[in-house]
Amino acid sequence: MIDDAGTQLGTMDVPQAVALARERGLDLVEVSPNATPPVCRILDYGRLRYLYAKKERGARKSQKSQALREIRFRPNIGSHDFQSKARKVRELIGTGSKVKVTVVFRGREVTHNQLGVALLKRVADDLTDAARLDAPPGMEGRSMSIVLTPGARKTDKPIEEVNSAKTEDA
Repeated sequence: MIDDAGTQLGTMDVPQAVALARERGLDLVEVSPNATPPVCRILDYGRLRYLYAKKERGARKSQKSQALREIRFRPNIGSHDFQSKARKVRELIGTGSKVKVTVVFRGREVTHNQLGVALLKRVADDLTDAARLDAPPGMEGRSMSIVLTPGARKTDKPIEEVNSAKTEDA
């Protein structure tokens, strides 16, 4: 048994401990139920819950969440549209977000996936100074995508090697 000041009161019966806690206007909280004998403490339970909640809010506030944003391209995109979307990708990476660059195929375009690989390579090459390739090009149904993360470090495999491996598989 530990009182509100932190001093040990020794071993006592449960009714006696509850009476002591009520006498002081506090709560009896079981701190370590698996110990022999179980350890209890006299404290203000409402204040304890408040302090835990405050500590958790502080931890959540200091945590930086990295959102995954997505920019979609079409395989036959115009040069100006490409530049504006690449500029948007650069802007999102500048804010610290991960960006998933997706090429969406419609109809028979899916048979020409080399156009998608070339477009994704072009995006990755334009952004080598601001972003690094996190996930290589991969097909997901009728779309092909890569993931770019902030930072200009190189990946283990250059995108050329990934592209050559993709075209050999197809």
